[in-house]
Amino acid sequence: MRTCIHPGATESRNSKQRNAEGGIRLVIGIATRGRSSILIETLSDLARQQRLPDEIIVAHADNSDIGDAPERFPSVKFLCSPLGLTRQRNAILDSCIDSDLLLFIDDDFYLEASYLEVMERLFVEHPEVVAATGNVLADGIQGPGFSVQEAKSVLLESDKVERKQTITKAFNAYGCNMTLRLSPVREHGLRFDEHLPLYGWYEDVDFSRRLAPYGSIVKLSTACGVHLGTKSGRTSGFRLGYSQIANPIYLARKGSVSWDFALASVFSRCAKNMLKSLAPEAYVDRRGRLLGNLLACRELLAGKLCPTKITSF
Repeated sequence: MRTCIHPGATESRNSKQRNAEGGIRLVIGIATRGRSSILIETLSDLARQQRLPDEIIVAHADNSDIGDAPERFPSVKFLCSPLGLTRQRNAILDSCIDSDLLLFIDDDFYLEASYLEVMERLFVEHPEVVAATGNVLADGIQGPGFSVQEAKSVLLESDKVERKQTITKAFNAYGCNMTLRLSPVREHGLRFDEHLPLYGWYEDVDFSRRLAPYGSIVKLSTACGVHLGTKSGRTSGFRLGYSQIANPIYLARKGSVSWDFALASVFSRCAKNMLKSLAPEAYVDRRGRLLGNLLACRELLAGKLCPTKITSF
């Protein structure tokens, strides 16, 4: 892996003060692929945080993934990593393992201005928490996606709402905004499973369930954000459809999720893709996903199912 740390990298003033006082070191990690303009918008928006991150690390597979972001954001660390969400997230993990908290966000996730502040407070006040996810006010992954302006409008309206803080147990942290306490990650040598290639379907579930024996995984109601659900740069419908079957079966076989969870996921995805293929949404390759589902089911019956096969399709 080639590390590209661009000149002019400096810590923010409040980060230096916090480190001098022995405070929490909080890092934001972003794995990106094929949408440099969205990445630049997201990096710009992070400057609104009331509690600034001590470092931002972006893992990319190709220079085209980041455009002119290194010149525009000299304080951000850019890492050249092998392609794949799990590989890129592991590159980020390896780069900041001496930090206290690592917040993974998607390159199209927008945080409310208080997000880092309330998330840090959660981990300070609740040492039993090892992973946390925030409150996704709107998730474009469930539809055609949101524009940057639409996301900002949602957050602007959210700022006007007085929200009561609740901390609830979660099965897994949602990968688009997933904060990890790094001490148990270091202690137990946890990494994202690189047998879940490219889009890494369920990589957040797998990592969360392997971290769960060492503490609590929770959802924090006051850590709010909006997921644009940008469609560019994502895995093809056919590959994703294969992963929707192969990945949960693989996770059940290795024991990070139950067979009940895996089979429920397989049946629900197949049924949804089959029904919606009759009148597919314009923004989803529903028939491609169904074909991927069918191939994976055939390979499951033949004993040939393997998540990494999508790299050869």
